[in-house]
Amino acid sequence: MQTKINQDYITDLLSQKAQQYNRPDFVKDDPIQIPKRFSKLQDIEIAGLMAAVLAWGQRKTIIRKTQELMRLMDNAPHDFVLNHQTQDLKRFLDFKHRTFQTTDLLYFIEFFKQFYHENNSLESLFSAKMKPQDSNVGKGLIHFHDQFFSLPDSPARTRKHIATPTRKSACKRLNMYLRWLVRNDDQNVDFGLWKSLKMSQLVCPLDVHVERVSRHLGLLTRPQTDWQAAIELTENLKKIDPNDPVRFDFALFGLGLEGFV
Repeated sequence: MQTKINQDYITDLLSQKAQQYNRPDFVKDDPIQIPKRFSKLQDIEIAGLMAAVLAWGQRKTIIRKTQELMRLMDNAPHDFVLNHQTQDLKRFLDFKHRTFQTTDLLYFIEFFKQFYHENNSLESLFSAKMKPQDSNVGKGLIHFHDQFFSLPDSPARTRKHIATPTRKSACKRLNMYLRWLVRNDDQNVDFGLWKSLKMSQLVCPLDVHVERVSRHLGLLTRPQTDWQAAIELTENLKKIDPNDPVRFDFALFGLGLEGFV
């Protein structure tokens, strides 16, 4: 009986907090505000990926650094990566955020340039190896990583900025990015632009707030913070909402900010 009471409590708590935080007010303090400034699909994709990749540390700093990067791209990232000249790259020489430095950024720009000259959307890189029956986006993350570093002379140092389940990473930043692009509801926080992946296949981003609250609630028991931990948490969230488990990312993150644990 105690387990049943606890489960009901967890379900009610997460449902209430997801509703509280999955609202437009959430955007103003979150890095998702950066891609929210754009309306063109490719601008949203590029700005969103950069905001996610730079998502280390305090949210104010992440937002400020991604704003700086967008300004360096003339606040038109898709047009910039397609049409810049070599001399335009000099403006990025002083850009860095933690361990993300000039070498990494220049490779990102080169990848975007080559990819978007031949393709319309990054969605295809995540969906190419996915099947409707796949329970999570693991195959998509692996394919994206491998394709991202398929250009000749891709810097070895840059690989740490694009995670993959192959390295047992929890892939927190990319899972957040996929939440932004795939989740589709009526709250106008996430974009819901990519239709080839299902919300039920998304994996919960396992940041420090989410991890701490999840362990306290018994939703996560694996000692390591790795890909299997992210899957364990997500599978437990599916017991509450099998179609949209990652909506509870808002709840777990919000509870962490509130100091719930």
